[in-house]
Formats: sequence, C-alpha cells, structure tokens
Amino acid sequence: MALIVDILSATCLLGGAFFVLAAAIGIVRLPDVLCRSHALAKAMTFGISLMLAGLWLQLGHDEGGSGLKIALAVFFQLLTIPVSSHLLALMAWKQNLPRWRHGPVLDHRRAADAGGPRKESEPPPAGG
Repeated sequence: MALIVDILSATCLLGGAFFVLAAAIGIVRLPDVLCRSHALAKAMTFGISLMLAGLWLQLGHDEGGSGLKIALAVFFQLLTIPVSSHLLALMAWKQNLPRWRHGPVLDHRRAADAGGPRKESEPPPAGG
C-alpha cells in the first residue's frame, strides 16, 4: 500500500512541477499581458494544487491536522490566483496596453447598453 501512495504522490508532485514550469515558460514566452495572466492563472493554480495533493498523499493521516491545512492552502490558492490574474488583466485592458493582436475589443457591456450587439468594425456608441 505504501508503494502505491508513493507512486501517486510522486506523480502528483511531478505533474504539478510540470504545470508550474509551463506557467513560468508561458510568462516568459507569451507576447502580452493578457496572454501571460492567462498562463499564470490556469497553469499555476493547477500545478500548485497538484503539488499540494501530492504532499497530502505523502503525509498521510497524522495527528497534526496537516490534511486540513493543505485543504485550506488549496482553497486559498484556488480563490486568490484566478482573482489576481483577472484584476491584472482588467487593469491592463483599462490602461489600454498594447495587445498581441491589434484588433478591436468587443465590449459586451457597452453593446448591451446600446441596444444589442454591434459588429467589431462599428465605432463604440457615443458617451461610452
């Protein structure tokens, strides 16, 4: 039984390390802030969660309550990493930072206020 737990733990740790490495490569290689924040949010969240799951498997059932601490750590990672990535992307969008593809952004909120969807080639409604 210990061998199976060790194999599962090692698989989770290596898989998590792979996703963290993929997130780091994505931050370095991707062209703009929006793409980088996407790579960070998805891969880093999944990678850290896998690594903490591997740690939980390796520690097993001890009296110190490590399972609860690891579950809380996973919960807060799942809560904070995507939110911070979204806020970073929102800030970049509001600052009108240059994007990789220079096409117009269809703002669905403005389209709903103007009475329906508009084509990307149309200018935004006045006053918005």
